[in-house]
Amino acid sequence: MKTSNLIKSFIAGVMVLTVIACSKDDDPTASVTVNGTTLRTSPSDFVVDDQGDFNGDLDASFTGNGGSTTRMFSWNNNLTTADYNVDITATTVGTFRMVIEDSAGAVVLDRSLNGAVEPDSFSGVTSTGASGIWIVTITVGDFSGDGSFSLSEGN
Repeated sequence: MKTSNLIKSFIAGVMVLTVIACSKDDDPTASVTVNGTTLRTSPSDFVVDDQGDFNGDLDASFTGNGGSTTRMFSWNNNLTTADYNVDITATTVGTFRMVIEDSAGAVVLDRSLNGAVEPDSFSGVTSTGASGIWIVTITVGDFSGDGSFSLSEGN
């Protein structure tokens, strides 16, 4: 009888450890935050209205522990270009991609970084586009590390 109780206790302990080890807290994640707001809008539920989600200068960050995500937001750009800057930490792995469309739907920027190779940053001015509500799509893939990006109206 004592051996039977010992086996039952052992099996129960293994089951508890299995549940703990399979916790969702360990699953890969990735997130994008703009001006303090964590973005939750994915391409499938993104809607453009007559006001941008954000106005003015944007300061943003992205983090991940091996996860992937694509997030979109709209930005009111009163000018025809935008200044941009992107930087990822030197120990980052995975990919980062930024695509910006002007108010007419033309792509004015499509740039990527791979965390495993140099360079670990890019900056510049977008191509000229139509002023108004611009759409920004950020994609991080299998991303472990962190980084930041900024956007401001061009000149």
